[in-house]
Amino acid sequence: MRVVTVLGARPQFIKAAPLSKTLRLKHTEKLVHTGQHYDHGMSDVFFEQMGIPAPDYMLGIGSKGHGAQTGEMLAGVEEILLAEKPDWVLVYGDTNSTLAGALAAAKLHIPVAHVEAGLRSFNKLMPEEINRVLTDHVSSLLFCPTDQAVSNLAQEGITKGVVRTGDVMADAFLFHTGRLAETRPPLGLEPGSYLLATIHRAENTDNPSRLQGIFKAFAEITGRIVLPLHPRTRKVLENSGAIVPANVQIIEPVGYLEMVMLEKGASIILTDSGGVQKEAYFSQVPCVTLRDETEWVETLNTGWNVLAGANPEKIVQAVERFQQAPLPGYVPDLYGSGQASEEIVSAMDRYGL
Repeated sequence: MRVVTVLGARPQFIKAAPLSKTLRLKHTEKLVHTGQHYDHGMSDVFFEQMGIPAPDYMLGIGSKGHGAQTGEMLAGVEEILLAEKPDWVLVYGDTNSTLAGALAAAKLHIPVAHVEAGLRSFNKLMPEEINRVLTDHVSSLLFCPTDQAVSNLAQEGITKGVVRTGDVMADAFLFHTGRLAETRPPLGLEPGSYLLATIHRAENTDNPSRLQGIFKAFAEITGRIVLPLHPRTRKVLENSGAIVPANVQIIEPVGYLEMVMLEKGASIILTDSGGVQKEAYFSQVPCVTLRDETEWVETLNTGWNVLAGANPEKIVQAVERFQQAPLPGYVPDLYGSGQASEEIVSAMDRYGL
């Protein structure tokens, strides 16, 4: 098979690493990097650390409004597909790059394979929710990481081409955890001596009251909080003049291996990232999610994750509860046993027969 894979953002680089390696054992893959994340800390370092092949095409779209960014990506990807004439277009997750790749392929009648299909927050104010719903409805193969994702699709009338594969992020995490011995700990931090935070979603960064609520909670939490700062959040903080609490240590974005090391060494993780919620679970570190809903409901059901939104009282209470109560039991194969990449390629082989 000839496959064109469309990527553009940090979580997609992580997901693509194990799958691209498996796919290329039997098939031809061309990588398209839209440029949605384009600086070294959010893009290049992930290709370097995770052994992802260099992109065959760089669109260099960069940061723009949703309409302009998606439109430019759509035009750029379409041109590549017309030249490459692939059998499949492979897309990941729920970004503007995902939607642009899926739409470009669908309009050219090229089948779309969607990795991480079926996730739903049921909040259509989130651009990610719109992207994932539309992508699922134009996809021929829908690779679901969980049983809940399969159920979500069935409720929308999508049953054909749905495959429960497990999570490719689990593949990446399990593989690269073995490399941590060769990675220098960021900041020389001792495991358990800090909490880890990430903030990047527009619902928090673009809403001053939510961002203020999160930082108010951080100020009331006992302990050092390490915050690798997303470029979007940094820009908002600089423009708003918001005061960062004294116990929050801001650092530059880190590579994948450094981030995994930070996650595994944290006592608690506070995040609005879907991927970091899962990595917290893989690391067996309790998580406080700075959102009002999550697509990863399994982590809530096990007790390892708590939704706190941007409410300072709820955030502080969740942290204190994790600090004082024993941790719940761990379910090791909640997201599969690290074979999702093989399952995906096998399904694509079967579908192509």
